[in-house]
Amino acid sequence: MKKLFLLLAILFVSILAHAAEFPDISIPELNSAIAAKTVTLLDANGTASWQKGHIPGAIDFKTSGDKLATLLPKDKGALVVAYCGGPWCHAYAAAAKVAEKLGYTNIKHLSAGISGWTEAGQPIEPGK
Repeated sequence: MKKLFLLLAILFVSILAHAAEFPDISIPELNSAIAAKTVTLLDANGTASWQKGHIPGAIDFKTSGDKLATLLPKDKGALVVAYCGGPWCHAYAAAAKVAEKLGYTNIKHLSAGISGWTEAGQPIEPGK
């Protein structure tokens, strides 16, 4: 029982540390950045989900592969926002970490994800 408790405590702490790795951006803040055209969005939900619907202008991280560097802005301080399914999804971290490895310094996480985005009545667009 003690081992189980210890394991759960370690897991909980690692999840909290992982979640705080990239700062959160709210839906209203993201809407402002979209309106100002000062954000690049990385959808980490997978290609099937991206095809069904994504935040307008979002890059399908799964298919971007080696060309992601050419799809991101030249300014390494530009805002890059990664998102996935919702608050309990951690797939966004892979996209955020690749952007970080490419030298980007202003990376944020839309923790609401695509589910929170659509629940808030925000628009989505299908993949092309």
